[in-house]
Amino acid sequence: MPRSSITLLLSDAKRMLEAGEAKARSIGIPYNIAVVDAGGALIAFARQDGALIGSIDLAIGKALTARLFDKRTSDLARMAQPGAPLFGIEQSNGGKVVIFGGGLPVEIDGAIVGAVGTSAGTVEQDIAVAEAAAAAAKQP
Repeated sequence: MPRSSITLLLSDAKRMLEAGEAKARSIGIPYNIAVVDAGGALIAFARQDGALIGSIDLAIGKALTARLFDKRTSDLARMAQPGAPLFGIEQSNGGKVVIFGGGLPVEIDGAIVGAVGTSAGTVEQDIAVAEAAAAAAKQP
């Protein structure tokens, strides 16, 4: 019998983008927001008007990183410091790993179904926008 998998759908990703964009507007910074599915493939991306061009790849990379390792990128950042257990991890996976805060796995009913990555503000702002987007995945 084939395995079934649970993943974010386009409808989930659109809802997540809307929530992330709303949080970004409340902060007053235009954002790049990326959503990947359970396999790490990009489902949806939004670049708000005026968002930093250099943050496009960072947002996508944070989402992919969060899914590859099933960890918040802010946690990976701490574990990747010199002398820490994951020092150098950002060099793995063809250099696509981004360990700045703002990427987090999305979990529904105990299963990781994808991830979100955001970039444009401070680490704290990126995390807040990502958390707002992730929370929207759990809404019907």
